[in-house]
Amino acid sequence: MGSFLRENLVNRRGVDPADIRIPRSKELDLRRWDNCVAAVKDVDIVVHLAARVGGIGFNKRYPGMLFYDNAVMGIQLMEAARQEDAEKFVAVGTVCAYPKHTSVPFKEEDLWIGYPEETNAPYGIAKKILLVQAQAYRDQYGFNAIYLLPVNLYGPGDNFHPEDSHVIPALIRKIFEAKDTGKKRTTLWGTGKATREFLYVEDAAEGIILATEKYDEAEPMNLGSGFEISIRDLANRISELIGFDGEIEWDATKPDGQPRRMLDVTRAKDRLGFTSRVSLKEGLKRTIDWYKSNVRTPSAAERKAYS
Repeated sequence: MGSFLRENLVNRRGVDPADIRIPRSKELDLRRWDNCVAAVKDVDIVVHLAARVGGIGFNKRYPGMLFYDNAVMGIQLMEAARQEDAEKFVAVGTVCAYPKHTSVPFKEEDLWIGYPEETNAPYGIAKKILLVQAQAYRDQYGFNAIYLLPVNLYGPGDNFHPEDSHVIPALIRKIFEAKDTGKKRTTLWGTGKATREFLYVEDAAEGIILATEKYDEAEPMNLGSGFEISIRDLANRISELIGFDGEIEWDATKPDGQPRRMLDVTRAKDRLGFTSRVSLKEGLKRTIDWYKSNVRTPSAAERKAYS
């Protein structure tokens, strides 16, 4: 996400690249207080994108790590920014903060009506803590901190690692592996009935920047595409784009996660004029092309053809 924010700021808004600082976790581990202080030194606006994330399996294996790492990074970074007298702090949260049983589409005022879906509750709550912190700092210190709630993001540069990738990169990798090894079927987690909303990374970058420029209120703001699709239909679309004509089987012994997810994006549209521009089909094409060029190992047939 950081690279897309930089590209937007430089190419669309004419910001000098020298004025943009995007430290990576290898440079500054934000679980350490001194690194948080260094990250915000002489910075006017802080956009907190850092997170330890993963899919359902990763969340089930490492709930403690996901809670601690995400909570401590955000809490310390916001406090360091406050002490540095930063003009604004933009906390980028997660749709996982919403309660498990929330009426669709999710409205910002529904954020506290129940407990998040169990498999990713530690992560979701760790991120939701930052909304409480932002509102408390606004009340006590007059600190301009805002809180955004994006849906599942995807796009070029995504994490395709089998241990901790999210749904779209995980599906792309799994379906390509089946095609490249000549399998007639592949097995995916869950029933495929759960629904999700996805926001292409370039659209997400634009929404975050618009909120940074225009939004200065205490209440959280959703960022999404306003489009809901079942995981089964998503897998079928990806299979078609990849050219996999085998069978998809569903392992119902594995969890689906939250039954449905889609955000009400009225506030972002009204306050920012923000709507997503990249369709799911186009976004999937771009993501698949990036995976083919940067991650995927060519199949044996392709290697033979190229030789």
